[in-house]
Amino acid sequence: MEGLSIGALARATGTQVETIRYYERIGLLPAPARTTGNYRSYDPAQLGRLSLIRRARDLGFPLDQVRTLLHLADERDRPCDAVDAIAREHLAEVERKIADLTALRDELTEVIGRCRQNTVADCRIIETLVPLTPE
Repeated sequence: MEGLSIGALARATGTQVETIRYYERIGLLPAPARTTGNYRSYDPAQLGRLSLIRRARDLGFPLDQVRTLLHLADERDRPCDAVDAIAREHLAEVERKIADLTALRDELTEVIGRCRQNTVADCRIIETLVPLTPE
């Protein structure tokens, strides 16, 4: 099989070309072979690796966890408890963010509910955002 150009790899994975180059620079994606014209030529293993990176990023995994997941994926015979631990850690972080966003939504709903839609001078939203300063 002939290798994929960076553009073809980008299309196949839904990843921007510049993002692929960035992943190469930071070592998530190994440098590809080069053609005689010095163009990048990606093999199926690199396509699979980039697909894993892309999916992990779509799920919100930070780059350090993606790096660890890639190392673990390279050790196919290893038990998957380390992968499970990373996924559980990420899930806990997602749940924390959801709780924070829920609290934020509730607070904004309360602030907006106090709005009487009078003048800005009487605006409860502005009043909430700008603490009163002692005179």
